[in-house]
Amino acid sequence: KSMIKTSSILILLIGITQTLIAQEINLAYINASLKDSAQTENLYHRLEKEKRIPFTEKDSVVFLYKGKVEHVNWMGDFNGWGRDFKLNTSGQKIKGTNIWYWKAKFPDNARLDYKIVINGNNWILDPANPHQQWSGVGGGSPNSEIRMPGYKADDLFEQSAKQKGILKKDVLFNSNQLGYQVTYNVYLPFDYQTSQNYPVLYVTDGYEYLHENMGNMQTTLDFLIESKKIKPIVVVFVDNREPVNRGNNRRMQELAMNEKYLNFFVQELIPEIEKSYAVSKQTNQRGILGTSMGGLTAAYFAFSKPDVFGLCAIQSPAFWFKPEIYSLCDNQDNPPIKIMMTTGNIHDTKEGTDKMKSILDKNTCNYQLKEVPEGHSWGNWRNLLDDVLVYFFPVN
Repeated sequence: KSMIKTSSILILLIGITQTLIAQEINLAYINASLKDSAQTENLYHRLEKEKRIPFTEKDSVVFLYKGKVEHVNWMGDFNGWGRDFKLNTSGQKIKGTNIWYWKAKFPDNARLDYKIVINGNNWILDPANPHQQWSGVGGGSPNSEIRMPGYKADDLFEQSAKQKGILKKDVLFNSNQLGYQVTYNVYLPFDYQTSQNYPVLYVTDGYEYLHENMGNMQTTLDFLIESKKIKPIVVVFVDNREPVNRGNNRRMQELAMNEKYLNFFVQELIPEIEKSYAVSKQTNQRGILGTSMGGLTAAYFAFSKPDVFGLCAIQSPAFWFKPEIYSLCDNQDNPPIKIMMTTGNIHDTKEGTDKMKSILDKNTCNYQLKEVPEGHSWGNWRNLLDDVLVYFFPVN
């Protein structure tokens, strides 16, 4: 009898497995499978093998985790990394298994970072999801990434230009204004000629904008220049880390509407760059770019010194950190500034950029605002870099 019973169970399991393999996996099938422990186990293994965890369909997503734990929830851009208490991200356990799931709905073209939180305090990458993105939250480390079905990444990140510019690395500068040393890197376009005057862009958080897992901006510059989408430019990447102790990032002090830091740029760094490289001295050919606190700084620099910075790129700006930025920018007598402002609309900086937009509408500047269904992340900022560069430096 026991042999007959065992054989029956094996036949049943084989039948379930064959049905699952033959069945197209869609949301309806997943919902049905989650009601049965045997089907859930097989479903999980198939989705894991096909690298389809989390599972997405239109605007719906099913997150899955397998492990012997007491509690699971998901934290990410979708709930402001835990700041949005209205969204319940706790997982439900399938009875008779170690599989947990959480269902959600996002815009069908969203791209979001997340982590799984085990037992309330252990934050881990999703072990079943190979897709990762280095983050703007926590910086310098990866998160798991979900791309909804309608998300489109710029294909330029898959391109490799044959004509590559060169990077002058870790130039050390003694700043009298700041009272300490600063390092920066200088990007020179392919076939750089000292007889020309190139447009110049200054970039805060230069280390992260250059890092291949974050901004990867050198690759973007090479491709856009080679494909003649932008004119050749010189880019100065200013590192906010202390040169002798790279673990000490001074960005929260330097990028907080710091007058000394502005004076360092205007009185020391820009003259040094103009002395050393063939860059234009025209205001409308000189720009400043930054993200988050750097976005706040870009606005502060441009509206404090519109005769110096005629181009201003503001990505996911931390205007909330210094609300006085709004009154500084609300000056209709300022000379014209060309501005590009970008933000995500999923727990990023939409509220601040909307407020700044109402101010820019009254001013003499020309601007574009680009909004995407993403959070505060390098995936967001990197994917919009080509929009910024093409807007500022188009090939006529």
